Amino acid sequence: MRKILVIGSGKSTSYLIKYLLNKSESENLHLTIGDIDIEPAKKLINNHSNATAIKLDVFNEASRIKAIKNADIVVSMLPARFHIEVAKDCINYKKNMVTASYVSPEMQALNQDAKAHGLILMNEIGVDPGIDHMSAMHVLDRIRDKGGKIILFESFTGGLVAPESDNNLWNYKFTWNPRNVVIAGQGSAAKFLQEGTYKYIPYNRLFRRTEFLDIDGFGRFEAYANRDSLKYQSVYGLDHTKSLYRGTIRRVGFSRAWNIFVALGMTDDSYTIDDSENMSYRDFVNAFLPYSPTDSVELKLRHALKIDQDDIIWDKLVELDIFNDSKQVGLKKATPAQILQKILMDSWTLEPQDKDMIVMYHKFGYELDGKKHQIDATMVTLGEDQTYTAMAKTVGLPVAMATLAILNNKITTPGVQIPINKEVYEPILKELEAYGIVFKEKQVPYLGYNPETL
Repeated sequence: MRKILVIGSGKSTSYLIKYLLNKSESENLHLTIGDIDIEPAKKLINNHSNATAIKLDVFNEASRIKAIKNADIVVSMLPARFHIEVAKDCINYKKNMVTASYVSPEMQALNQDAKAHGLILMNEIGVDPGIDHMSAMHVLDRIRDKGGKIILFESFTGGLVAPESDNNLWNYKFTWNPRNVVIAGQGSAAKFLQEGTYKYIPYNRLFRRTEFLDIDGFGRFEAYANRDSLKYQSVYGLDHTKSLYRGTIRRVGFSRAWNIFVALGMTDDSYTIDDSENMSYRDFVNAFLPYSPTDSVELKLRHALKIDQDDIIWDKLVELDIFNDSKQVGLKKATPAQILQKILMDSWTLEPQDKDMIVMYHKFGYELDGKKHQIDATMVTLGEDQTYTAMAKTVGLPVAMATLAILNNKITTPGVQIPINKEVYEPILKELEAYGIVFKEKQVPYLGYNPETL
C-alpha cells in the first residue's frame, strides 16, 4: 500500500482525511495521522481499516524521522512555523511534501536541494493562499492566451458565518484563529497599486477605507486592504498591471465598528496591562478613557469617539457586554489585544449548530482588441457543521487532491512551489467543482476602481 503521513489533526483536517480515506480502496492508500494529541485523529479516522493514528511530537526528532521515513508522501498540517523541520527531513529522506501554509524564507531556501533530488515541496495549497492562486491564474492565463493584456486585478477572501447562523449585530463570528482577526492589518501600512500609482493605507485608517462587493444570492459585503497586495505581482505575471489590490471580506458595517477598537488602542499587542487578571471588562474599557469624576464609562467613550446614542455602532458595543463590571478578564500580564480577544470570544465563538462560510471574489480588468473588459468571479462555500466546516473543506480538499496527484505522478515539477501552474490548478479546480467549490463568472462593464472608496 502507498503510505501517506498527515502530521497534525486540527480543525482544517476533517475533509482532507475524509477525502483520502474515501479514495483509500481504489487508490491503494494507507493513512497515518500523527499528532501529539491522538484523540482528534482517532475520531476523524473512526476505526477505518486503511488508517492509523499515532502519537507524534514534532519536536521529538527520532519519532518524527521514523514516521517520515516510513511514508511515501508527507502532509504537514502543523502551525506554519513548524513546517521547516518536517521539510528538511523530507529532503534528507527523499519524500515529497504538501502544506497549505505560506512559503517562508526558510522553506524557499530548500528549493535547490528539492530540485536536485527531484522532490516536490508544494506549499500554499489551501484556500487563501491556495484556491485564490489557482482560480486567479485560471482566468489570468485564459485572458493572456486570447491575447488580452491585464490592467486590473483585485482579489478578496473572507471567512465568515453562514447566513442561517448570522445572528449578531456584527454579522461576524470567529471561524478561524481569533488572534489573527484581532491583530489583522498591524505591522506596516497596506500597500497596493491604483491606476499606476502606489497607494498606502496606515493601520489607523485601514478600516475606514473599504470597498463594497455584491454577490448574487448573498447580498453586499465590504473589504479592507491586505498589508501587501503586491506580494504576488511578479508570481502572477502582473508586473505591468496598473491596478492591483487584495483584501479581506466582512459584512458591511463591520469595519467602521471595528475601527472603534483600533482608535481606543485595544488591538495593540506590544505591551502588557498592569494587574490585568483582576480587571473587569468595564475596567479594561475605562483604562483607555480620560478620567472624569462624574461621567460614566459609557458617556466618556461616546464623547471621546463622537458616537451618537442612536448609532448602530453603539448597539454593537453594548451587545459585546464590554461595559460589564462583574465579568473578569482573568488573564495575567495580558496585552490589550489578548484581553479584547477574550471579550470577543464570549460573543463570537461558533455555537455547536452554527455553520461557517468562505467567500472569495476576483475582479479581472483587461484590454483586448482595443476595448476594456472586466470579468468578476465569485465563490461561496458553506460549512456542514462544526467538524466539516467550509474552512476545513476549502483548505483540506486542495491539499488532499494535490497529495494524490503528486503520488500518481500527475504533478511532476520539482522544487519549492505554489499552485500557479496549469498542471496543478486545472485538474484540482475541476475536481473541486464536484465538491461544490465553484466559481461563477460574470462579464461586466469595465469599472476600474471605485474612486469613492479608494
